[in-house]
Amino acid sequence: MPLIELVNVTKRFGKIVALNCINLSVEDGEYLCVLGPTGAGKTTLLRLIAGLIEPDEGEIYIGGRKVNGIPPEKRNAVYMFQNYALFPHMDVWENVSFGPTIREWEPRRINDVTSEILEMVRLGERKDAYPHELSGGMQQRVALARGIAAGARILLLDEPFGALDARLRVNLRTQLRSLVKDQGLTAIHVTHDQEEALMVADRIAILREGRIEQVGSPQEIYTNPKSIFVMSFVGGANFLEGIVSKVNKFGSEIKLRGGLCIRVSDQSRDVGERVVVAVRREHISLGKSRRRGFNNLLGEIEDAMFVGGSMEYVVKLENDMVLFSRILLEGSSKPLRRGEIVIVSFHPRECRVFGYPKRGLLREIEAI
Repeated sequence: MPLIELVNVTKRFGKIVALNCINLSVEDGEYLCVLGPTGAGKTTLLRLIAGLIEPDEGEIYIGGRKVNGIPPEKRNAVYMFQNYALFPHMDVWENVSFGPTIREWEPRRINDVTSEILEMVRLGERKDAYPHELSGGMQQRVALARGIAAGARILLLDEPFGALDARLRVNLRTQLRSLVKDQGLTAIHVTHDQEEALMVADRIAILREGRIEQVGSPQEIYTNPKSIFVMSFVGGANFLEGIVSKVNKFGSEIKLRGGLCIRVSDQSRDVGERVVVAVRREHISLGKSRRRGFNNLLGEIEDAMFVGGSMEYVVKLENDMVLFSRILLEGSSKPLRRGEIVIVSFHPRECRVFGYPKRGLLREIEAI
């Protein structure tokens, strides 16, 4: 039985439908990331589970018990706000021990639990400090320690690293996941950062415009996206519009504008059907000589950007379509320069084919 389950949950704010018929389950001990753009309904989802707001339709279950109408303090869950919501007039020790204290635990137990958790998050030496004396990363750890000390089995994390600098975010991601796993907790972590979700999650739920687009493991979400939006939002891709011109046992041929043709392994589309072919940036190679066969297109480097151990290239094809390529730098290989003529290549099996969306390609990949 799932620890948390939402069944046909809908939430409206006036005429705005924040969540529309959500069905989602979270297993005991799972680390689930809810990923989506701003305004997708992520925070509303957390607040419903926490009991801070109630659904207009549907049921929410925690531990097999329906919790609609049950107050937050009786749901065995702690909501960690984006700004951490620490008590500014209390020091670190008082903040972390607040939950056990109001539950009237015996003093020795409060002392032992608070000491153990502060050491676990490596803040024992700062127990007398006040929130304004701590860095953003330390405040985040105090908020996390306070939630664990309260005895909650479920952590509801709303953009927990949003206020931190990039380097600290990367360091704390793995620490937070390890802490959750070591303590046997269940976490629902809301974020708009796809790299963050891919790094820490057991599963990812992609939320868009109040609906769940896809749920799966990080690898499944990245390698087998079910929609154009998911492929664009998680990892990014090139999208080529075309018409299916031929289908056979080897795959399909797609005619692009300007008379260019490419081949894909997909055989599921009909001749004459309008489609969108998606190819990840890292699956596009650039060379100097034309190979025999399909998917070797002439292009010109319009821009080249150094990104750590790789180069990002913007390439304009003969038909004026623009593709992006990510090439790892290896050994003494020299980066390509702007203005160079190259052959753009990609394997048919690395192409994903989607039916052309009714509301248009650009609207489909928008992150709102």
